[in-house]
Amino acid sequence: MGHEPLQHGSAKTPLENSPGNKGNEVAMDIRTLQKPLKEQYRSDPQASQILIRAKGGQTDVPVACSIDIGRAIYQAEAHKGVGGAGAGACSGDLLLGALAACAQITCQMVAAAMGIPTERIEFTVQGGLDLRGTLGIAKDVPVGFERIDLHFDIAAPAATPEQLRALREKTEQYCVVMQTLLHPPKVVAQWAAPE
Repeated sequence: MGHEPLQHGSAKTPLENSPGNKGNEVAMDIRTLQKPLKEQYRSDPQASQILIRAKGGQTDVPVACSIDIGRAIYQAEAHKGVGGAGAGACSGDLLLGALAACAQITCQMVAAAMGIPTERIEFTVQGGLDLRGTLGIAKDVPVGFERIDLHFDIAAPAATPEQLRALREKTEQYCVVMQTLLHPPKVVAQWAAPE
């Protein structure tokens, strides 16, 4: 599908996966969309403070759970390498998926705001870990990912090298999940159990 050059601050997004929308495009002016929000947050910084919540729920088997994020409920299970069935997303998949989604959406929004015409924006995230750590069979092996790789695949033939450099910098700067992983917040665990 051909793309026409975009006006500064707007993007045309194909809706290829939506039924009945083959070939249709939606123009979105990110700057106009965000302008009232930015004005509100500048005048009332307290309004910019949000709390995002997810709640895990027990299922009939100890290697699976439900995750309620308020707008949807997802099923998760232990990775096959630690005893799960391997049919559903494990928590590592969800973590990497959150990074891919955040990087993807951030890059699309930054490209739109900067008026950079793109033909393709795709992110692939992969992470490596040693399951001996999570299984507790090697005390010298850390629990968790030892490395996460994020691959940017951007096709923007009309963009200048300076625009692409700025797109990368701003995407990495404003990607909430990436910045959270690079600069981890304090995590406070509270346990509630009847005495």
